[in-house]
Amino acid sequence: MRSSLFSAENLEQESAQPGMRLQNSKMLKIELNGEAMARVGSMVAYQGQVQFQALGSGGLGKFLKQKLTGEGVPLMKVSGQGDVFLAELAKDVHIIDLEPGDALSINGSSVLAFDSTLQYDIRMVGGTGMAASGLFNCVFSGYGRIAITTKGTPVVLNVDQPTYVDPQAAVCWSASLQTGYHRAEQLGLGTLLGRRTGEAFTMSFAGQGFVVVQPSEEPPVMGSGTQEQQGGLLGGLLS
Repeated sequence: MRSSLFSAENLEQESAQPGMRLQNSKMLKIELNGEAMARVGSMVAYQGQVQFQALGSGGLGKFLKQKLTGEGVPLMKVSGQGDVFLAELAKDVHIIDLEPGDALSINGSSVLAFDSTLQYDIRMVGGTGMAASGLFNCVFSGYGRIAITTKGTPVVLNVDQPTYVDPQAAVCWSASLQTGYHRAEQLGLGTLLGRRTGEAFTMSFAGQGFVVVQPSEEPPVMGSGTQEQQGGLLGGLLS
């Protein structure tokens, strides 16, 4: 049987080292020898002795925060020995290595999988008040790998000057950056008459670090309850 389908670029990528790596630009392969965390429903194939266990958002505290904020990652624990292939709606997959002392703030909808050695929490994005739909993000820290997804090929902006990003296009950024709220649309007669640019506000970034921006805008995700209720309840959870 002959076909370009069976070309080397489409064959399973083998490695002597366990862990996660790219099978191709749209698919992640985890050569499993232990356990890893993955987004619920992201498994497209596996080989070997592998078990899957649903974990919700990763604990009661994260479950409550997810319900209040609309942010979080629906997780499953993948354990055993074998090869696991993960994907999410044919989005581009990227792997980031976190070192001790690193911290990455990431939109929960962009998390595909991560090593169980990493820790994460749902936190309020500083300086944005209650106005931004990207008000809460997942912050990852520790030592290990995380696989994220983007809709299309992203640009990585080095924050070496005032930087502004549409909240729905911001995939992740250095958690050490200072974030804020910036009105991009100028108020005037046109605004009063209902003329809009579609760019009412942006997130601002300052400090030393990077921001990953995808060429697509994720729709805003709102949690349960009003924004005022979310702010008050979450404040108690985070204190």
